[in-house]
Amino acid sequence: MAPSEDDGSVEEKETVKKKQIGAVATVWLTFYNIAMTAGWLVLAIAMFRFYMYKGTHKGLYKSIQKTLKFFQTFALFELAHCALGIVRTSVLVTGVQVSSRIFMVWFITNSIKQIQNEESVLLFLVVWTITEITRYSYYTFNLLKHVPYFIKWARYNLFIVLYPAGVVGELLTIYAALPYVRKTAMYSLRLPNKYNVSFDYYYFLIGVMCFYVPLFPQLYFHMLRQRRKVLYGEVFVEKED
Repeated sequence: MAPSEDDGSVEEKETVKKKQIGAVATVWLTFYNIAMTAGWLVLAIAMFRFYMYKGTHKGLYKSIQKTLKFFQTFALFELAHCALGIVRTSVLVTGVQVSSRIFMVWFITNSIKQIQNEESVLLFLVVWTITEITRYSYYTFNLLKHVPYFIKWARYNLFIVLYPAGVVGELLTIYAALPYVRKTAMYSLRLPNKYNVSFDYYYFLIGVMCFYVPLFPQLYFHMLRQRRKVLYGEVFVEKED
């Protein structure tokens, strides 16, 4: 009897520990999603006020860039959430989405000031803002076990238009950056040098644009499957990554 009682005690302690970890994770995720919803709402209000006051999108990026960089970079926590297993999302899918956004913010729009007034920048900013407010508010209500239908509907319907529009905005922004990158040779490393390696940021950006071609359909159809699963209860057998 003694061994079985000890085993039972250990199992009970492990169960309690898992519940405690689960509770802490839920509290953190709730805080995180509320904070991110609020952050993107602040961005939306700032963008609306700027346009109403100025009557143009020129200068908009400069006025919101600090807030944008903070909250978009803060999204790196989502990779930790996946890696730790506290959310059931593919690390690969999340990694691609988060890293591409951070790349657009830090290494394209922030680094090349000449393109900050491009209409394509406004396009992806508007798309990102609507998408993130919808996404994070959906996650928040989901954690609270009560998702209003209009939030669920917006989460799994708006992306049908917003996702392609965002990709177009990002690609046009990268394309607009190419002449400046080529002229300045920014982030490039030419031979000869002490590292004996060569890197051309101009061609790297062209490669990034080409990378959108096979990647976009995969992510888009993934979201379509999620839409059918959540809204219509269809079940799909996903292949392991």
